[in-house]
Amino acid sequence: MLALNQKKFKLSLALIHLFFILLCIIFIIPMISLLSISFSSESDIIDFGYRLIPRSFSIESYNFVFNNPKQIISSYRLTLFVTLAGTFLSMFIMLMCAYALSRKKFILRNVLSLFIFFTMIFNGGLVSSYILVTQYLRLRNTLWILILWGLVNVWYVFVLRTFIQGISESIIESAFIDGASEFKIFASLILPLSKPSIATIGLFMLLQYWNEWMPALLYITKPHLFPLQYLLQRTLQNLEEILRNMDKMPGNAIDYKVPSESVRMAMAVVAAGPMLMVMPFFQKYFVRGMTIGAVKG
Repeated sequence: MLALNQKKFKLSLALIHLFFILLCIIFIIPMISLLSISFSSESDIIDFGYRLIPRSFSIESYNFVFNNPKQIISSYRLTLFVTLAGTFLSMFIMLMCAYALSRKKFILRNVLSLFIFFTMIFNGGLVSSYILVTQYLRLRNTLWILILWGLVNVWYVFVLRTFIQGISESIIESAFIDGASEFKIFASLILPLSKPSIATIGLFMLLQYWNEWMPALLYITKPHLFPLQYLLQRTLQNLEEILRNMDKMPGNAIDYKVPSESVRMAMAVVAAGPMLMVMPFFQKYFVRGMTIGAVKG
């Protein structure tokens, strides 16, 4: 009977492993295909379609994307700075707000929660936001608009507040008895115990800042302030304009094919590559561990 149960357990375990192996393959194949197409020549894509292995290795799409290396390096630096600075400021502000809203002794807790929640349902609209940013705050063509645009996400504030509320009140009360101030409790107790939520929300904010291009479209006209995503979007627009102009030309006027499909894939690789390398460092924090175990008895 024991041997039969062990065989059933091994069989079920093998099926679970097989399922996740197949699931990983399903996730990996599109990434391999994306990378392969970016290194394929345009003629091979037209003649043979999309392939997992390039028929002939070509970097013409990357040459097109990196046609102006100074500009794209400048955009990379700017996007990296905005992503790191914006994520740090965003997490710091949202954590302080979440901590204040989680404290039962805070008299205005419910009023502020309702006020903050109201902003998640209703907003001033794009026109009023544009007037506020350009006419009153004077943030047009400045670095600050790229950082302040998505600084606070109300949903993430409530997620962090819920997590902090799960921390035992006895820990905070014992710190108060020992003479710790609110900021000391926040920095020494709340932040270390909230690492899983900080890492998870921090990754979401990191992705948000890295992929953001809307504020640059609305408020940035100077090339040295173009973030990476907006620069790649402009490159794609230029590519489409070139293709439209080529279609209007006589058939024998030119014999050069612009790498349209491979350029799109190359831009996806350039945009997503750094974030794919960051993801593994946050993986262990996605599942909440045993963070609260200081109170015994």
